[in-house]
Amino acid sequence: MRLDGVWLRYHRRGPWVLRQVDVAIGPGEVAIVLGRNGAGKSTLLQLAAGVLRPGRGRVADRPAATGWVPERFPADQPFTVGAYLSGMGRAAGLPGPAADRAVRHWVERLGLTRFHDVRLPRLSKGTAQKVGLAQALLRPPGLLVLDEPWEGLDASAREAVPEIIGEVLADGGTVLVSDHRGETVRLPGARHLSVTDGTVTEEARSGGAAVAVVELAVPAAGLAAAVARLRADGHQILRVREHAVAPPATPSEPISAGPSAAGGPGGAPAAEVPSGASALEVLEGASAAEAPGGASGTRSDTALPGAQARLGSPGHAGAEAGDSGRPGAAPEVTR
Repeated sequence: MRLDGVWLRYHRRGPWVLRQVDVAIGPGEVAIVLGRNGAGKSTLLQLAAGVLRPGRGRVADRPAATGWVPERFPADQPFTVGAYLSGMGRAAGLPGPAADRAVRHWVERLGLTRFHDVRLPRLSKGTAQKVGLAQALLRPPGLLVLDEPWEGLDASAREAVPEIIGEVLADGGTVLVSDHRGETVRLPGARHLSVTDGTVTEEARSGGAAVAVVELAVPAAGLAAAVARLRADGHQILRVREHAVAPPATPSEPISAGPSAAGGPGGAPAAEVPSGASALEVLEGASAAEAPGGASGTRSDTALPGAQARLGSPGHAGAEAGDSGRPGAAPEVTR
């Protein structure tokens, strides 16, 4: 999709909100739109989605299936959640049975089941936002445009948004998203478009691929299988270290950002690992050749069945491997 020489203003004699915008975003790419309030971020997103038409220039090669999620879902409509989504599915070109299947899928995935027969004006802002997100996904979008999609969502729905974005990208779709909450830190590899004084520029990417270091605690008996599974998924194992005795972690305990008495590598807090478990440090988003001695970037969790995920410090990437020579110690895995 391309914006070629696009200009836009809301009134014939009014000021130009956007001027000479030239942006091209390809399949499988995600772009984050940045800028202060009132800079024109929402205007740019609406142009991309086809909600607004440019005063000059053109928007070319927009996919036929475009999903649009506004910052605030217009809930003042006389429909139940189920009726609204079914109607939107048919409006998107889905035949009746396919629309019903899509509605069931997204209602369940976004936790809307108990609201199926509730009228839209009675929904909270967060629940209405889930409906807005669901309607944009009923037909798999070639272009998904999200204006502050995390606003008002509960924790489970916030976690689902990056997963959904990843699925759209994996299917060859394009995603444009704005966010002032910092949630887009979980979109490694995204392009950054900055809107300032009516112009749009792309921010230069920092050197190297974005990476995240994750420390996982897994039962020692399942260590080999966990390592194999992570490598098969394309992750790099930095090291494995054994913890014979450690206090159990509790869900209510915060993860400290400061130095730990346990002496974590690089001054970072040592992860709390149950007795008899081994800790793996996993580097996501870079090959062995790209892994820096002090990898920087975003943090994220890697899920393993039955594993306890704990965030490690980016400084762990260059730490030396733990001692695995003791009896019963986990095998050492390094770069």
